[in-house]
Amino acid sequence: MPPMPPMPPMPPLSAASPAAAAPAETAADLAASAPPVAVILPAFNEEAALGEVLREIPRGLARWVIVADNGSSDRTPEVARAHGARVVFEPVRGYGAACWRGLEALPKDARVVVFLDADHSDYPEDLRELVRPILDGEADLAIGSRTLGRAERGALLPHQRFGNALATTLIRWKTGVRYTDLGPFRAVTREALERIAMQDRGFGWTVEMQLKAARLGLRVREVPVRYRKRIGVSKISGTLSGSLRAGWVILRTIWRSR
Repeated sequence: MPPMPPMPPMPPLSAASPAAAAPAETAADLAASAPPVAVILPAFNEEAALGEVLREIPRGLARWVIVADNGSSDRTPEVARAHGARVVFEPVRGYGAACWRGLEALPKDARVVVFLDADHSDYPEDLRELVRPILDGEADLAIGSRTLGRAERGALLPHQRFGNALATTLIRWKTGVRYTDLGPFRAVTREALERIAMQDRGFGWTVEMQLKAARLGLRVREVPVRYRKRIGVSKISGTLSGSLRAGWVILRTIWRSR
């Protein structure tokens, strides 16, 4: 990412409210007047879910929406374009790889980056509360916590809950910073991302960000968010092998952190 000038004061969140917009305003008008927030959605074969996710992103709150397609064989890119999102492609498989490709496509004016899964497990409507601490100048990184929020029964499987608890406990032992979740729904300033200097291109993306944020003394806020069963079958938590691989990478990332 190119170097960023000092971040100017953010407009009040109320300015991004759809209720505050005149009825005649178009989607383009709302996007142009939105805070400098970019939403990145890493996606792999999410044709069935992606349209719902994009429709539910609050109008007037995000100026840019970028779908980072990670080698889909279905109509994920076409669905994204049909809903007005910009599509970029990352052929190398990996959650972090797709997120990084989205970052490479950031407009130079973007000051806040939101990562949102494309499987409809998160509630895009919660974006308003997620970015509030950043837009108010109170946080550098805001993490959507499914533990502090409400998870639909069966949305978080037992091994996911156990893995989250274990990983956050290890992070606390390593850094002294208490987290409750490693949830992927998060917002971060571009300046903080440049300081964090992300390296992981796989399952360790979220934990690396939180570990480095703790080491750097960044202002981190956990925000309660809702969570539900995703549309379709998870490529990671939906299979034992995927869960084991992800868990191993996360634990290895924590163990190797300094």
